[in-house]
Amino acid sequence: MADVKLAIVYYSATGTVHAMARRLREAAEKAGAEVRLRQVAELAPPEAIASNAAWSQHFDSTKDEPRATADDVVWADAVLFGTPTRYGNVASQLKQFLDTLGPQWARGQLADKAYAGFTASQTAHGGQESTLLALYHTIYHFGGVVVAPGYTDPLKFADGNPYGVSHVTGGSNDAPLTEVQLAALDHLARRIVTVAGRLRA
Repeated sequence: MADVKLAIVYYSATGTVHAMARRLREAAEKAGAEVRLRQVAELAPPEAIASNAAWSQHFDSTKDEPRATADDVVWADAVLFGTPTRYGNVASQLKQFLDTLGPQWARGQLADKAYAGFTASQTAHGGQESTLLALYHTIYHFGGVVVAPGYTDPLKFADGNPYGVSHVTGGSNDAPLTEVQLAALDHLARRIVTVAGRLRA
């Protein structure tokens, strides 16, 4: 699958989704994909960012990383979108990026690609599934192929999310990724690279 091009486009406030995205890049590259890792632009006002030390630190540490553009999605054979949950929905920063893709959608440049998602929330029932399902509404309009992991590997019975990959950050919002999430991320990366390669063929 050396010819598969994968874009990982995500928003992360305090770093959890960022860590998930980096793991996905590592696994996809091991699977033979060419990967672009891109964070969408921050939209929150400076005072909101400054009110949360973890948010402020993450913003500062990633401010020079490349930002997502429409070209990253057009270029890709497969796209993984990442977002924290926001009231059971996609974060406005990622949603705003998706909403700018109208011209590419109108030209059919977003169709027939493999797509999937990943997310994180503070609590176990904090809207992870509804966030991924809401994200996939956009993919249906693109004419994309949703490549959810389902239960295609026994490890999915440990991570328990057939819609994508998700992580619970806990009461202090800083629980690190465990081997369960890392294995699920690796599986998702391999799966989307494999399916994108078949679509490309």
